[in-house]
Order: sequence, then structure tokens, then C-alpha cells
Amino acid sequence: MTIQVQPATPASRPAHVPLIVIPSLNEARHIERVALQMLSVARRLGGNVVIADGGSTDGSRDIAARLASRHNRLHLLDNPARRQASGINAAVAAFGSGHTHLIRVDAHSLYSEDFVDALLSEATETGASAVVVGMIAAGEGFLQRLNASTQNARIGNGGSGHRGRGRGEWVDHGHHALMEIAAFRAVGGYDPDFAHNEDAELDHRLRKAGHRIWLTGETAITYFPRSGLAPLARQYFNFGRGRAANLLKHRARPRLRQAAVIAVWPMLVAAWAAPLAFALSLPALAWGCAALSGGLALALVRRSAPLALSGPVAMLMHLCWSMGFWSRVLAPPRPWA
Repeated sequence: MTIQVQPATPASRPAHVPLIVIPSLNEARHIERVALQMLSVARRLGGNVVIADGGSTDGSRDIAARLASRHNRLHLLDNPARRQASGINAAVAAFGSGHTHLIRVDAHSLYSEDFVDALLSEATETGASAVVVGMIAAGEGFLQRLNASTQNARIGNGGSGHRGRGRGEWVDHGHHALMEIAAFRAVGGYDPDFAHNEDAELDHRLRKAGHRIWLTGETAITYFPRSGLAPLARQYFNFGRGRAANLLKHRARPRLRQAAVIAVWPMLVAAWAAPLAFALSLPALAWGCAALSGGLALALVRRSAPLALSGPVAMLMHLCWSMGFWSRVLAPPRPWA
């Protein structure tokens, strides 16, 4: 049963009251740590924390239910659609009253103690409707550390502004962290048809409506990527599909760095015809050499021989992203996700 949150009286209401939403699906390893950290912030600022669980089967929901039964500012919300977009939309609809800002938190990331305060301060100083953050990948085992190093490097992220610590600048898109609830509602929230790339799609509508997005340099998150190659491949395939859906929905053109990755799968297809025309293989050869050279350069700079494998990992990421993109572009017309 949904419990409606009563807003504070005008005389006692703080300037900023955050609604902290944690979309969760099978995050038993992390959910309690993140939820309790954010709960302490919510108590201090007069806000609430909502865990939107997408039907976890690893005990995450039981942990969330236990926490919700013990803490009156922490709530469990079922998210039968399973998608993060749907879960956050439902959390804002059910608990948004009396709150000024939505704070989006991922269970599988680490946050500094002043994370929410830094976001609210940046929103006040800049007047931004949304404050996004940089992501610094980290890992615990060999493959996860390798995946993290690749995602932190240019060969893995293409120079994306929010893949690393932010610089404090106005941007078109970044990793979602803070958003004015009024702006979120005004543009209709997340598109629930998007399973991936829902943040970039919402940023497009925010900008179109005249809202501004600030990439903060005051804080960042530590993100734990997939710990295996197969999950990483599936993730990047889905990222590619999501980006294609976004571009198709808004009739937009890809950025140059995106176009370069989009071309990977067609380049490899063309290379199959190399016995008939050797020149067709040259773009694919150039891509492979660039990725492998980037991995070797990273290994030399970091003085770590295993990082040379970041070249092949980057190639896997590029190829799967490109295949996902084209699988969506070439599919029969249907909802955007």
C-alpha cells in the first residue's frame, strides 16, 4: 500500500527538500549500504528515500522491506515494469509532494558523504534545472578492474564529458543525479518505453523546454561496471539500442564520436568482402589498430602490462554498441525501447 508523504508546513520547510530515489533490481550486495547512507541525508534535510524495486530475486526486496519497516523516511515501492524509468516516475508520482528536487541514486555505485549537499548547492548557485555528475569506474576483481580502466579511458568512452570527473560546465547530457521535480513533471518524466538511454532522452526534452543542465565538478560517483565480458557485451548492445531509439524518436543526428562507433559493424561487414576488394577492409583494420594501440598506450602510461587488454575490451564494447544500434534502426517500427 502506498503511503502519501505529508509536506512540511511553510514555516518549517527547508529551502531544498530532496526525494532520493534508488531504482533497484537484484542489488542485495549494495542496497542496504546505499539506502542507509541516503537515509541519513534525507533525515537531515527533511526529505525521503524511496527504493523502487523491480522484482528482485536475490533478497534485495526483503532487505528493502526490512529497512522500510524500521525507518519512517525510507519507503519500498514495487516497480512491476522493472525499468528504471518506470520506477522513478512511480516514486515521484507517489512521494513527490512536498519535495523540491529529485535525487537519482544507483545502488551499485559509491557516493561521497556530501554528495546530495554538493548537488543542491550547485543547483542554487547555477540556477540549473538539472545537475549531472561524472562517473569514475572502479573494480574489485581482475575483469571488473579491466572493464573499469577501459571505460575510464578515451578508447572506451570516446571522450564523453561525464565519463570522469566533471569540469563544471553547461552540457547537453550527463549522468543523472539531481533534477527539479517541477521541471521533471513539466516535461512528463522519463519515457517508460526506454529500457536504456532514458536519461539522455529526458535531457533532450528538458533542453527543448528551455531547462539548463549543469555538469558539476564538485562531486562525482564511483561506478562499478560489469564484472565479466558477456554481461559487458549485453550492456553495450542495449546501450546502442537505446541511443538509436533516442535518435529515431527525436529525429536527431549522432555526434561525431557516436557516428564513429555506429560505423564499426558496417566496417566489419565490408571487411568480409576484402578478398574481392582489399580496400573495403582498410576502415576495419584502422579501427582495430587504433583500439589496440590505445590499449598499449594505456598500459605504458599506467605501467601495468595487463591494461594492454583494454584494447580488445574496447573493441568488444564498440562492436556490441554498434550491433545494438543497427538492430534497433533496422527493426520494424515499434515503441522506442
